[in-house]
Amino acid sequence: MLIDVLRNSILITGLVTVMMMLIESLNIESGGSFFNGLKRTRTGQVIFSALLGSIPGCVGGFASVSLYTHRMISFGALIAMMIASSGDEAFMIVAMVPGKAIMIFAILFAIAVVSGIATDFVCDRLSVKTHGIGAGLIEDTHCKQDFEIHEHAGKSRRLTWKRAVMFAGVLVFITALASGILDHEHAPAADASPGSIDLLDEKWMQYLFAGLSIIVLAFLAFASDHYVERHLWDHIVRKHLPTIFAWTFGVLLLVAAGMKYVDISGWISGNTALMILLAAAIGIIPESGPHLVFVTLYASGIVPLPVLLASSISQDGHSSLPLLAESKKSFAAAKLINFAVALVTGYITLLI
Repeated sequence: MLIDVLRNSILITGLVTVMMMLIESLNIESGGSFFNGLKRTRTGQVIFSALLGSIPGCVGGFASVSLYTHRMISFGALIAMMIASSGDEAFMIVAMVPGKAIMIFAILFAIAVVSGIATDFVCDRLSVKTHGIGAGLIEDTHCKQDFEIHEHAGKSRRLTWKRAVMFAGVLVFITALASGILDHEHAPAADASPGSIDLLDEKWMQYLFAGLSIIVLAFLAFASDHYVERHLWDHIVRKHLPTIFAWTFGVLLLVAAGMKYVDISGWISGNTALMILLAAAIGIIPESGPHLVFVTLYASGIVPLPVLLASSISQDGHSSLPLLAESKKSFAAAKLINFAVALVTGYITLLI
């Protein structure tokens, strides 16, 4: 159990760190123009974040959290990602009910966009500044500033020990992704034939992320000393990485230990209304294990679609773990909103 928790913690921390490095690198190299389009329209932020959340797995969610903690997208956009995201359960949905997967993801995306826009509208009406770190919801964040742009920071490039350590770390992470050391298994699709290629498989997502990590290596190799030491080392490696790993490891260990002694599947009953409440409540857990039971029950025809929707809306796999590390208030507020949307959606679709 400890090894599995450690493996997942390293994977999550590595994905988040590389994503933060990539986002900051693109922002710096473009002089801040790369994300200017996002800043101009919050509706666009919501749609973009919901699309990231719709990507199976957690990498899209990690990207949204990174953008949010650096004031690039609104709180409503963060909500949209968390509602659209089903974490690793998305792979299980594709594997176990491939004929209905697109419909389920489309429903989640529509609900995510509507909920995200509504969240920003309500927050504006309540006079709460939601566009970034200045929001009252996230005053406890560890990142108090936007991405910084320094036009005259110097162009010297030296092989410092900080540059070497980060380069080696990213290289080791790429190797771990490509070799499968950090993999955790998913059930194969029911209609998959031997030797077939499933482009929605998590392994392909990890290959994609390994490719993005290579781009980060290029930035590390050719960027200025100021950028490497100020933006990547001081800002991301020293400030964010230890906190994200500590909270991720702690939460995953707590959840794993709890699941060892608590049989969540034993709570299941034939009462659909109660199942919706149970699915939404369990969805608050920032983990990808407890929610699999609802995908399995739906695929087996034991519970109807409203239960699966409630579970998928409320939970977001590991995506919210970095948010918990950065801002406890944002995490609590977002989970509460997701829980409410999950209940409303579940009971309305049950009535329909």
